[in-house]
Amino acid sequence: MEEEEPGKKKPSVVLVIDVENGFDLEKSVCSHGLFMMPPNVWNPETKSLERPLRLLSDPSTSLTVHISSSHSSCLHVHVLDTLTLSKQDEQHLLSQVSRMLRLSENEEINIREFQKMHLEAKMRGFGRVFRSPSLFEDMVKCILLCNCQWPRTLAMARALCELQLKLKPQVVAEAASSKASAEHFLPKTPNVREKKRKHVMTETGHTDLENNSSTGEVELDEKIYEEERDGSHEYCNPCETMKESRIEGFKCGIGDFPSAAELANLDDQFLAKQCGLGYRAARMVKLAQSIVEGKLQLEKLEEEIVSAGAVPSVFDKLASQLSKIYGFGNFTCANVLMCMGFYQVIPTDSETIRHLKKVHRISCTNRTVQSAVEKVYDKYKPFQFLAYWSEVWHFYEETFGKTSEMPHSDYQLITAHNMRANKKKNGKGAKNRM
Repeated sequence: MEEEEPGKKKPSVVLVIDVENGFDLEKSVCSHGLFMMPPNVWNPETKSLERPLRLLSDPSTSLTVHISSSHSSCLHVHVLDTLTLSKQDEQHLLSQVSRMLRLSENEEINIREFQKMHLEAKMRGFGRVFRSPSLFEDMVKCILLCNCQWPRTLAMARALCELQLKLKPQVVAEAASSKASAEHFLPKTPNVREKKRKHVMTETGHTDLENNSSTGEVELDEKIYEEERDGSHEYCNPCETMKESRIEGFKCGIGDFPSAAELANLDDQFLAKQCGLGYRAARMVKLAQSIVEGKLQLEKLEEEIVSAGAVPSVFDKLASQLSKIYGFGNFTCANVLMCMGFYQVIPTDSETIRHLKKVHRISCTNRTVQSAVEKVYDKYKPFQFLAYWSEVWHFYEETFGKTSEMPHSDYQLITAHNMRANKKKNGKGAKNRM
């Protein structure tokens, strides 16, 4: 890409999206850890979001968009490095932005109904939960959330985007036949070494990685975290090469998030090695292949939600379909359903157990956590997840500061260990944090 002349404005097309009065871009984006995961880049100074989005006319081509809000009635979407767009590409880009920010009529209704039930969330302006521009990206990122600490999740997402930049047609063919040079594709982000095992014996129970289920009181991610602290895992810094300035035209050295077509032909062992994905790589490749082969039609799934709404019958059907996908356990399914606009199920893990203990003074284990969340959040049906997440996100921001104002290098600091450290430092308990 040619260097931009000093003082010369980059070519761009400006698109406009009308939004409801009172819409808050900052709170809509900075509402879930998905906004921190590459290729999303939130600018704390300008309160704007940048990332690449794909064109409808050529899905292999991505253009960087810069999303900002000058006032509460519209959004400006600057499409960089182009002077013209077809109407079809304009609409496709706008639909991706609308999906990320949940600007549909169904979501507006959900937000209003939830905030009637949860006045505290309304006062804080919470109701939208950020998601990806495509369901496939959401699914893959939900896989990245499983059984590992947050810094590693960030690192894996970045490594996938680094690899995508190099996924030219001839590169994919070489990788699929395992003839590619590993060093040529190695992402810049350091990887965490993962022990080759399907089952991990914890202190009090047994964790099954394949089914994402656990019968003990200590979950895998907590166990791995302790190993990272004592040095038995190589610690990864997902932000070592991340620039703090705006991303323009992929100058930061990463590409878009890989599409199903780009992942489907890759060898899963190659993908695991290059991006530090471990067992997750096989799940991603199988998911991508099922989409490319037409066995799983994501567009039809989302169209059904748009036409029928997030009604119980559609929820039951989708929950059943998702549970049949290779490697999709309860935690992943619940997160994907949330991304699709269903908030009835709370994805429970060790963080849920910590939250219930700190905020609600309820002690539980992996065996009893589901009954505990039902006891606390069932009064918010069908928005149990929104009620739960409004508390969790508020707790994070009271502990670490406003996520919308964090430098990117601080994202990796949101860990259980640092929560405990902050508690000791500030001398505050859970009661006066919420």
